[in-house]
Amino acid sequence: MTFRRLRLIGTFAALFPLSLVAQTDAPSPAVAPTTSDTLALRFANGVVAVAEDKVITVDDLRREIAPRVPAIQRTSRNEKEFNERLEALQDEVIQEMIDRILIVKDFKKDEKRKVPDSYINNAIAEEQIRRFSGDRAAFLAYLRNSGLTYRDYRKKVEDDMIYDYMRGQQRKNQSIVSPARVEAFYNENKDRFLQDDQVNMRLLSLTRLPDETDERLLARANVVIARFKSGEKFEDLARELSQDSKRAKGGDWGWQPKADLKPEFSDPLFKLEKGQATDPILAPEAAYILYVEDRKFAGTQSLADVREQIEKILVNQMAREAEERWLERLRRNAYVKIY
Repeated sequence: MTFRRLRLIGTFAALFPLSLVAQTDAPSPAVAPTTSDTLALRFANGVVAVAEDKVITVDDLRREIAPRVPAIQRTSRNEKEFNERLEALQDEVIQEMIDRILIVKDFKKDEKRKVPDSYINNAIAEEQIRRFSGDRAAFLAYLRNSGLTYRDYRKKVEDDMIYDYMRGQQRKNQSIVSPARVEAFYNENKDRFLQDDQVNMRLLSLTRLPDETDERLLARANVVIARFKSGEKFEDLARELSQDSKRAKGGDWGWQPKADLKPEFSDPLFKLEKGQATDPILAPEAAYILYVEDRKFAGTQSLADVREQIEKILVNQMAREAEERWLERLRRNAYVKIY
C-alpha cells in the first residue's frame, strides 16, 4: 500500500464515521460444496430438461452453476440455507438455459440472420488472450477438462452472441417514456425522492508535521483562510496546498449527506451558505478546511431534479416487462419438459 493510499484512508477516517470507513468481510459458514451430489440425486437419469430438440444434461447445468456457487457458500449461514438457495439457483439457471435455447431458435427462424464467422473467431481469440495469455494449448486443455470440444465451445460462443443480441433488441425497443408517465411515477413515489441535507463539498487538508503543535498547525491553516478571504478561489488553494488524493481535483469531494460526516465536520459545515468555508478544524493528524460549493436542503427533490432518474427506472421496467412478454410467448409456443 503506497503512502498516497494511506493518506487517503486517513482523510476518510477523519471525515466519516467508523461505520462508513471500516469494512469487514463476513465470515464464511462451514458449508460443504454439495452441488454435484444434489444434482445427481435430483436428476437421476442425467437429463435436466428438454427444450424443443435440445437436451439439457446434468453436466450442462453443473457448468452453468459452478461459477455462482462460491457466492452462495460465502453468504449462507448454515448447510440448510445453502441447500435451499442452491436448489433455487438450479431452478433459475434451468429456466435461463431453456430460454436461451428458445431465443436462439427464434433468431434462426429467419434464415437471413447469421452471426458472421469473423465475430465468433474474434471472440474466441480475445477469450484466449484474456484468460490464457494467448496460449492455445492451455485453452484447449481447459476445454477438455470442462468436457467440451472446440466445436461445442464455438457453438456456445455463437449462441451467447445471439442471446445477448436478441435480448438487447427487446430492451432497445423500450426507450421512450411519456412525460405523463414520469409525472405519475413521481407523484406515486415521492417518498423515494426524499433527501437529507447535502453539501457539494471541497476540502483542503494540511497534514500535521512531526512534533508540530496545535498552535503552529492552526497558524498555517489561518494563512490559507486569510488568502481565501482576500479573494483567492478555494479550488485553486486546494490544488496548491492540500495534502490528500483530491488535491488534483481542487479538493472536490462531491455531494455529501450530513448523516455521512462526523459531527465535528458536519456541524460547522452545514451552518454555512454556498461559497463559504469553515474555520480550521484541528484533528490529531491534520487541519481541515471545508468549503461549500453548493447546497441541497432536506425534503422531497423536485420533479425536474429527478426526471432523468425516473426515466431510467421506467425504461428498465418497461424493458423487463417487454422481455418477459416475449419470453412467455416463446415458451408458450415451444415444447419444454423439465424433469
